[in-house]
Amino acid sequence: MLKNWFYFCIMFKRGIKDREMVIQNYQQLVEKIAKSSGLSVEEVDRKVEAKCAKLSGLISKEGSAQIVASELGISFDKERLKVSEIATGMRRINIIGKIIKLNPIREFKTKNNIPGKVLSMNVADDSGNIRVVLWDTNHIALFESEKIREGDVVDISNATIRNDELHLSGFSDIKLSSEIIDNVNTQKRVIEKKINELKSGDSVMLRAVVVQMFEPKFFEVCPECGKKVNDGECAVHGKVIPVKRHLLSVVLDDGSGNMRAVLFSEQIMGLGINEDDLTSEELFTKKKESILGEEAFFVCNVRNNNLFNTTELIINEINQIDIDSLISSLKS
Repeated sequence: MLKNWFYFCIMFKRGIKDREMVIQNYQQLVEKIAKSSGLSVEEVDRKVEAKCAKLSGLISKEGSAQIVASELGISFDKERLKVSEIATGMRRINIIGKIIKLNPIREFKTKNNIPGKVLSMNVADDSGNIRVVLWDTNHIALFESEKIREGDVVDISNATIRNDELHLSGFSDIKLSSEIIDNVNTQKRVIEKKINELKSGDSVMLRAVVVQMFEPKFFEVCPECGKKVNDGECAVHGKVIPVKRHLLSVVLDDGSGNMRAVLFSEQIMGLGINEDDLTSEELFTKKKESILGEEAFFVCNVRNNNLFNTTELIINEINQIDIDSLISSLKS
């Protein structure tokens, strides 16, 4: 009973924080519309509430506010936004931010066997950070030639928001900015949701119980690019000495439903399972018995598994319950 009370306190405090952030973003958007339209904040808010009711809650209040702005003849197309001001439903988004993480370029082929490239990165300002995805080869060439690097401040224009990510097409633009951003907010943008509310592309935090765990799997990757190695050969770097990686599948349940989740090497350690446990059937069985039924906070990305045509979770972070820290926090 006491343990459940502590869980409730943690989720209550986190829920308040998340709701405060959503409310703040919405209020900033309403204030912008009011200032541009000459209406009062209260009048704009009533219009947004009416739009939400008409759409039966199909989109967020921020998205409804964007529709109201459009109906009032207001466009934010040329306005520069803070990361925290970006909301679902926005189009032609312009921001300036620092690249705090740059991921390797990935190559792919379409169903018609047409080759393509994609590059993702995290861009931050003093209000927050967001994942940015580049699809245009001209944009990606700027990174291939190192004209833009990790740590640079970039000016992004005409981007669109999709699944809480900024996507740049051939109609978008990215270039170096002369602005200096010293203080960046690296806190990851995640939303607290229930499993039955999840959709592909979400970045979420779940409070859930591990109800099932499968045998670990092993695979080898290239030490240079991290791509999977077949017979000691990387498609990019040729013959390499591969590095072994681990994969573990579990099922999480939060009372609203359950879903399969995947953990890779570093995240597996977050469950308290080390490499010795993974390579010993006896040790793994003991760890599995001790973990099943345990509850924790899981920060995940939701994706479609094309092989099995199912939705699954990729676990990025596991936060165990620290009772002592919680007690100190509640006292303060």
